[in-house]
Amino acid sequence: AVLVLRLLKAVRTVAGCAPTRNPKGGQRMRQRQYACNIRLVAYQVREASGPAIRSAEDSAKPFPDAAAMDREVFYVLTLTQKNEVIDRHMVSIGTLSAALVHPREAFKPAILDGAACVAFLHNHPSGDPTPSREDRELTRRLKEAGELLGITVLDHVIIGRDRLYGFQEEGAL
Repeated sequence: AVLVLRLLKAVRTVAGCAPTRNPKGGQRMRQRQYACNIRLVAYQVREASGPAIRSAEDSAKPFPDAAAMDREVFYVLTLTQKNEVIDRHMVSIGTLSAALVHPREAFKPAILDGAACVAFLHNHPSGDPTPSREDRELTRRLKEAGELLGITVLDHVIIGRDRLYGFQEEGAL
């Protein structure tokens, strides 16, 4: 955020250093171009806001209340190339036994954050993190979508009451 503010404040300075004058307002046009370029860079460059993700336990740390929820909630952690957390996003709130998730909605936050990797998480209100057939199918679809988009799916973690199931750690990803 500090980087973005510095860049936006520099727009006037940069535009003023190399003015291009022409009778049709070229200097103003150049300032607008600089401003647009800086906004684009600021949009694409996101700073990590959390530690690197190395395991299913690391993925679950940003969601301490997930195990106690009374309905399924699906999240995505957007990550840098070094697996550092950029942000966490809620993708879907479901019912007691299911959460409707489509790859389009699951990857939207990653695309908007400029993430290189993602980790998906959802809870099982029953407390048993054993994946269902639907969980396995969704994981397969998310992995395929990630490959198509060029965004690595690090893991899909299911949070139960006292334990976790990580598809990556179980060799199911």
